[in-house]
Amino acid sequence: MQGSPFQGFEFEAYMAIKAKKINKILDDAIPLRHPLKINEAMRYSLLAGGKRVRPILCIASCELVGGDESLAMPIACAIEMIHTASLIHDDLPCMDNDDLRRGKPTNHKVFGESTAVLAGDALLSLAFEYIACNANNVSPDRLVRVVAELSSAIGSKGLVAGQIMDIESEGRVVSLKELEFIHVHKTAKLLEACVVCGVIIGGGDDNDIEKVRIYARCIGLLFQVVDDILDVTKSSMELGKTAGKDLVSNKATYPKVMGIDEAKNFAYHLMNKAVQQLACFDTAKAAPLYHLAYYIANRQN
Repeated sequence: MQGSPFQGFEFEAYMAIKAKKINKILDDAIPLRHPLKINEAMRYSLLAGGKRVRPILCIASCELVGGDESLAMPIACAIEMIHTASLIHDDLPCMDNDDLRRGKPTNHKVFGESTAVLAGDALLSLAFEYIACNANNVSPDRLVRVVAELSSAIGSKGLVAGQIMDIESEGRVVSLKELEFIHVHKTAKLLEACVVCGVIIGGGDDNDIEKVRIYARCIGLLFQVVDDILDVTKSSMELGKTAGKDLVSNKATYPKVMGIDEAKNFAYHLMNKAVQQLACFDTAKAAPLYHLAYYIANRQN
Protein backbone atom coordinates (compact mmCIF):
# COMPACT_ATOMS: atom_id res chain seq x y z
CA MET A 1 0.00 0.00 0.00
CA GLN A 2 3.09 2.20 -0.24
CA GLY A 3 2.22 5.52 -1.88
CA SER A 4 -1.49 4.76 -1.93
CA PRO A 5 -3.93 7.67 -1.45
CA PHE A 6 -5.59 5.47 1.20
CA GLN A 7 -2.42 5.23 3.30
CA GLY A 8 -2.77 6.24 6.95
CA PHE A 9 -6.31 4.92 7.36
CA GLU A 10 -6.60 2.90 10.58
CA PHE A 11 -8.28 -0.11 9.01
CA GLU A 12 -7.97 -2.55 11.92
CA ALA A 13 -9.41 0.00 14.35
CA TYR A 14 -12.26 0.78 11.92
CA MET A 15 -13.10 -2.93 11.56
CA ALA A 16 -12.92 -3.53 15.32
CA ILE A 17 -15.20 -0.58 16.15
CA LYS A 18 -17.80 -1.54 13.54
CA ALA A 19 -17.67 -5.25 14.46
CA LYS A 20 -18.17 -4.47 18.14
CA LYS A 21 -21.34 -2.49 17.39
CA ILE A 22 -22.62 -5.19 15.03
CA ASN A 23 -21.94 -7.97 17.54
CA LYS A 24 -23.84 -6.13 20.27
CA ILE A 25 -26.89 -5.68 18.04
CA LEU A 26 -26.78 -9.32 16.89
CA ASP A 27 -26.51 -10.50 20.49
CA ASP A 28 -29.58 -8.46 21.44
CA ALA A 29 -31.52 -9.59 18.35
CA ILE A 30 -31.86 -13.22 19.52
CA PRO A 31 -32.56 -13.52 23.25
CA LEU A 32 -32.56 -16.96 24.87
CA ARG A 33 -36.27 -17.74 25.09
CA HIS A 34 -38.65 -20.65 24.56
CA PRO A 35 -38.10 -22.86 22.61
CA LEU A 36 -34.57 -22.66 23.93
CA LYS A 37 -32.85 -25.09 21.57
CA ILE A 38 -33.60 -23.20 18.35
CA ASN A 39 -32.52 -19.87 19.82
CA GLU A 40 -29.32 -21.46 21.15
CA ALA A 41 -28.58 -22.89 17.71
CA MET A 42 -29.21 -19.55 15.99
CA ARG A 43 -27.01 -17.72 18.49
CA TYR A 44 -24.27 -20.37 18.30
CA SER A 45 -23.55 -19.69 14.62
CA LEU A 46 -24.48 -16.01 14.49
CA LEU A 47 -22.19 -15.12 17.40
CA ALA A 48 -19.35 -17.50 16.48
CA GLY A 49 -16.99 -14.67 15.56
CA GLY A 50 -15.63 -13.62 12.21
CA LYS A 51 -14.58 -10.21 10.87
CA ARG A 52 -18.19 -9.19 9.92
CA VAL A 53 -16.98 -8.26 6.43
CA ARG A 54 -20.45 -8.29 4.85
CA PRO A 55 -22.23 -5.96 7.28
CA ILE A 56 -19.21 -3.67 7.32
CA LEU A 57 -19.28 -3.54 3.51
CA CYS A 58 -22.90 -2.39 3.76
CA ILE A 59 -22.10 0.32 6.32
CA ALA A 60 -18.96 1.49 4.48
CA SER A 61 -20.92 1.77 1.21
CA CYS A 62 -23.61 3.83 2.90
CA GLU A 63 -20.93 6.14 4.33
CA LEU A 64 -19.22 6.25 0.89
CA VAL A 65 -22.15 8.24 -0.55
CA GLY A 66 -22.66 10.43 2.52
CA GLY A 67 -25.11 8.28 4.49
CA ASP A 68 -24.95 7.65 8.22
CA GLU A 69 -24.00 4.35 9.84
CA SER A 70 -27.23 4.32 11.86
CA LEU A 71 -29.31 4.14 8.66
CA ALA A 72 -27.41 1.11 7.35
CA MET A 73 -27.01 -0.81 10.61
CA PRO A 74 -30.35 -2.71 10.57
CA ILE A 75 -29.75 -3.84 6.98
CA ALA A 76 -26.11 -4.68 7.74
CA CYS A 77 -27.09 -6.89 10.68
CA ALA A 78 -29.82 -8.57 8.62
CA ILE A 79 -27.20 -9.38 5.97
CA GLU A 80 -25.07 -11.10 8.61
CA MET A 81 -28.09 -13.19 9.63
CA ILE A 82 -28.60 -14.19 5.98
CA HIS A 83 -24.91 -15.00 5.55
CA THR A 84 -24.91 -17.13 8.71
CA ALA A 85 -28.02 -19.00 7.55
CA SER A 86 -26.26 -19.80 4.28
CA LEU A 87 -23.20 -21.10 6.16
CA ILE A 88 -25.27 -23.37 8.41
CA HIS A 89 -26.97 -24.89 5.37
CA ASP A 90 -23.74 -25.03 3.34
CA ASP A 91 -22.05 -27.10 6.08
CA LEU A 92 -24.81 -29.75 6.22
CA PRO A 93 -23.99 -33.37 5.28
CA CYS A 94 -26.27 -33.12 2.21
CA MET A 95 -24.29 -30.09 0.98
CA ASP A 96 -20.57 -29.57 1.79
CA ASN A 97 -20.59 -31.91 4.81
CA ASP A 98 -18.19 -29.81 6.89
CA ASP A 99 -17.22 -30.38 10.51
CA LEU A 100 -15.57 -27.02 11.25
CA ARG A 101 -16.61 -23.40 10.82
CA ARG A 102 -14.66 -20.45 12.26
CA GLY A 103 -12.60 -22.89 14.30
CA LYS A 104 -15.63 -24.45 15.99
CA PRO A 105 -17.78 -27.54 15.28
CA THR A 106 -20.43 -26.76 12.69
CA ASN A 107 -24.02 -26.19 13.77
CA HIS A 108 -25.30 -29.64 12.84
CA LYS A 109 -22.41 -31.27 14.73
CA VAL A 110 -23.53 -29.53 17.92
CA PHE A 111 -27.32 -29.42 17.59
CA GLY A 112 -28.11 -32.12 15.02
CA GLU A 113 -29.13 -31.82 11.37
CA SER A 114 -32.82 -31.10 11.93
CA THR A 115 -32.13 -28.21 14.29
CA ALA A 116 -29.41 -26.84 12.00
CA VAL A 117 -31.84 -26.73 9.06
CA LEU A 118 -34.41 -24.93 11.21
CA ALA A 119 -31.81 -22.53 12.65
CA GLY A 120 -30.82 -21.50 9.12
CA ASP A 121 -34.47 -21.07 8.13
CA ALA A 122 -35.19 -19.02 11.25
CA LEU A 123 -32.20 -16.71 10.69
CA LEU A 124 -33.26 -16.11 7.10
CA SER A 125 -36.80 -15.10 8.07
CA LEU A 126 -35.55 -13.08 11.06
CA ALA A 127 -33.34 -11.03 8.72
CA PHE A 128 -36.29 -9.62 6.79
CA GLU A 129 -38.35 -9.17 9.96
CA TYR A 130 -35.41 -7.27 11.46
CA ILE A 131 -35.26 -4.88 8.49
CA ALA A 132 -39.03 -4.27 8.60
CA CYS A 133 -39.06 -3.59 12.35
CA ASN A 134 -35.83 -1.63 12.78
CA ALA A 135 -35.08 0.41 9.63
CA ASN A 136 -37.46 3.12 10.83
CA ASN A 137 -35.49 6.09 9.49
CA VAL A 138 -35.23 4.80 5.94
CA SER A 139 -37.84 5.80 3.37
CA PRO A 140 -40.23 3.05 2.24
CA ASP A 141 -39.15 3.27 -1.41
CA ARG A 142 -35.50 2.68 -0.46
CA LEU A 143 -36.46 -0.21 1.81
CA VAL A 144 -38.42 -1.89 -1.00
CA ARG A 145 -35.36 -1.61 -3.27
CA VAL A 146 -33.18 -3.08 -0.51
CA VAL A 147 -35.52 -6.04 0.02
CA ALA A 148 -35.66 -6.68 -3.74
CA GLU A 149 -31.85 -6.56 -4.01
CA LEU A 150 -31.30 -8.85 -1.03
CA SER A 151 -33.91 -11.44 -1.92
CA SER A 152 -32.65 -11.61 -5.51
CA ALA A 153 -29.07 -12.11 -4.29
CA ILE A 154 -29.91 -15.15 -2.18
CA GLY A 155 -32.53 -16.91 -4.29
CA SER A 156 -32.55 -18.92 -7.52
CA LYS A 157 -31.00 -15.97 -9.41
CA GLY A 158 -28.17 -15.68 -6.88
CA LEU A 159 -26.70 -17.77 -4.10
CA VAL A 160 -28.97 -20.78 -4.67
CA ALA A 161 -28.09 -20.83 -8.39
CA GLY A 162 -24.39 -20.88 -7.51
CA GLN A 163 -24.89 -23.57 -4.90
CA ILE A 164 -26.80 -25.94 -7.20
CA MET A 165 -24.23 -25.51 -9.98
CA ASP A 166 -21.45 -26.12 -7.46
CA ILE A 167 -23.08 -29.39 -6.37
CA GLU A 168 -23.58 -30.48 -9.99
CA SER A 169 -19.95 -29.70 -10.86
CA GLU A 170 -18.54 -32.25 -8.41
CA GLY A 171 -16.54 -34.98 -10.11
CA ARG A 172 -16.60 -33.47 -13.61
CA VAL A 173 -14.41 -31.15 -15.65
CA VAL A 174 -15.59 -27.55 -15.35
CA SER A 175 -14.63 -24.67 -17.66
CA LEU A 176 -13.39 -21.34 -16.35
CA LYS A 177 -16.67 -19.75 -17.51
CA GLU A 178 -18.72 -22.29 -15.53
CA LEU A 179 -16.51 -21.81 -12.48
CA GLU A 180 -17.00 -18.05 -12.65
CA PHE A 181 -20.79 -18.50 -12.88
CA ILE A 182 -20.72 -20.65 -9.73
CA HIS A 183 -18.79 -18.14 -7.67
CA VAL A 184 -20.38 -14.96 -9.01
CA HIS A 185 -23.67 -16.42 -7.80
CA LYS A 186 -22.58 -18.38 -4.72
CA THR A 187 -20.29 -15.70 -3.24
CA ALA A 188 -20.26 -12.42 -5.16
CA LYS A 189 -24.03 -11.84 -5.41
CA LEU A 190 -24.44 -11.43 -1.63
CA LEU A 191 -21.41 -9.12 -1.51
CA GLU A 192 -22.97 -7.09 -4.33
CA ALA A 193 -26.16 -6.84 -2.26
CA CYS A 194 -24.14 -5.60 0.72
CA VAL A 195 -22.69 -2.64 -1.12
CA VAL A 196 -25.71 -1.88 -3.32
CA CYS A 197 -28.02 -1.85 -0.29
CA GLY A 198 -25.59 0.44 1.51
CA VAL A 199 -25.52 2.89 -1.40
CA ILE A 200 -29.33 2.80 -1.76
CA ILE A 201 -29.76 3.54 1.95
CA GLY A 202 -27.14 6.29 1.78
CA GLY A 203 -28.89 8.02 -1.13
CA GLY A 204 -26.45 7.21 -3.93
CA ASP A 205 -27.41 7.38 -7.61
CA ASP A 206 -27.42 4.71 -10.33
CA ASN A 207 -23.82 5.46 -11.31
CA ASP A 208 -22.69 4.95 -7.70
CA ILE A 209 -24.60 1.66 -7.59
CA GLU A 210 -22.97 0.43 -10.82
CA LYS A 211 -19.46 1.27 -9.53
CA VAL A 212 -19.90 -0.51 -6.21
CA ARG A 213 -21.60 -3.47 -7.90
CA ILE A 214 -18.53 -4.03 -10.10
CA TYR A 215 -16.30 -3.52 -7.04
CA ALA A 216 -18.23 -6.17 -5.09
CA ARG A 217 -18.31 -8.65 -7.97
CA CYS A 218 -14.52 -8.38 -8.18
CA ILE A 219 -13.96 -8.84 -4.46
CA GLY A 220 -16.49 -11.68 -4.41
CA LEU A 221 -14.51 -13.59 -7.03
CA LEU A 222 -11.30 -12.50 -5.30
CA PHE A 223 -12.57 -13.97 -2.03
CA GLN A 224 -13.21 -17.32 -3.72
CA VAL A 225 -9.89 -17.41 -5.60
CA VAL A 226 -8.01 -16.71 -2.37
CA ASP A 227 -10.19 -19.28 -0.54
CA ASP A 228 -9.30 -21.92 -3.14
CA ILE A 229 -5.59 -21.09 -2.89
CA LEU A 230 -5.66 -21.26 0.92
CA ASP A 231 -7.50 -24.60 0.78
CA VAL A 232 -4.44 -26.20 -0.84
CA THR A 233 -1.72 -24.24 0.95
CA LYS A 234 -2.88 -24.02 4.60
CA SER A 235 -3.77 -26.48 7.37
CA SER A 236 -7.18 -26.94 9.01
CA MET A 237 -5.80 -25.34 12.18
CA GLU A 238 -4.65 -22.26 10.26
CA LEU A 239 -7.93 -21.95 8.36
CA GLY A 240 -10.35 -22.69 11.20
CA LYS A 241 -12.15 -25.08 8.84
CA THR A 242 -11.35 -28.35 7.09
CA ALA A 243 -8.44 -27.88 4.66
CA GLY A 244 -8.15 -29.84 1.41
CA LYS A 245 -11.88 -30.57 1.33
CA ASP A 246 -12.35 -29.45 -2.28
CA LEU A 247 -9.58 -31.77 -3.42
CA VAL A 248 -11.11 -34.76 -1.62
CA SER A 249 -14.60 -34.09 -3.04
CA ASN A 250 -13.12 -33.44 -6.52
CA LYS A 251 -14.66 -29.97 -6.73
CA ALA A 252 -13.73 -27.43 -9.38
CA THR A 253 -11.44 -24.74 -7.96
CA TYR A 254 -9.40 -21.92 -9.45
CA PRO A 255 -6.02 -23.63 -8.78
CA LYS A 256 -7.40 -26.83 -10.33
CA VAL A 257 -8.73 -25.09 -13.47
CA MET A 258 -6.01 -22.41 -13.91
CA GLY A 259 -3.03 -23.67 -11.93
CA ILE A 260 -1.94 -22.03 -8.69
CA ASP A 261 0.33 -19.37 -10.27
CA GLU A 262 -2.37 -18.22 -12.70
CA ALA A 263 -4.89 -18.22 -9.84
CA LYS A 264 -2.61 -15.87 -7.88
CA ASN A 265 -2.27 -13.60 -10.95
CA PHE A 266 -6.05 -13.58 -11.37
CA ALA A 267 -6.46 -12.58 -7.71
CA TYR A 268 -4.09 -9.65 -8.27
CA HIS A 269 -6.07 -8.57 -11.37
CA LEU A 270 -9.39 -8.74 -9.49
CA MET A 271 -8.11 -6.61 -6.62
CA ASN A 272 -6.81 -3.93 -9.00
CA LYS A 273 -10.08 -3.85 -10.92
CA ALA A 274 -12.05 -3.56 -7.67
CA VAL A 275 -9.96 -0.65 -6.44
CA GLN A 276 -10.29 1.17 -9.78
CA GLN A 277 -14.06 1.46 -9.19
CA LEU A 278 -13.40 3.64 -6.14
CA ALA A 279 -11.46 6.34 -8.03
CA CYS A 280 -14.51 8.59 -8.57
CA PHE A 281 -15.43 8.70 -4.85
CA ASP A 282 -14.08 10.87 -2.04
CA THR A 283 -10.76 9.30 -0.99
CA ALA A 284 -11.40 9.41 2.74
CA LYS A 285 -14.86 7.86 2.38
CA ALA A 286 -13.57 5.18 0.00
CA ALA A 287 -10.68 4.14 2.30
CA PRO A 288 -12.59 1.35 4.15
CA LEU A 289 -13.62 -0.29 0.86
CA TYR A 290 -10.10 -0.08 -0.50
CA HIS A 291 -8.68 -1.69 2.62
CA LEU A 292 -11.39 -4.37 2.63
CA ALA A 293 -10.32 -5.37 -0.90
CA TYR A 294 -6.70 -5.45 0.21
CA TYR A 295 -7.63 -7.49 3.30
CA ILE A 296 -9.54 -10.06 1.22
CA ALA A 297 -6.63 -10.36 -1.22
CA ASN A 298 -4.09 -10.90 1.55
CA ARG A 299 -6.04 -12.87 4.17
CA GLN A 300 -4.46 -16.02 5.57
CA ASN A 301 -7.59 -17.86 6.76
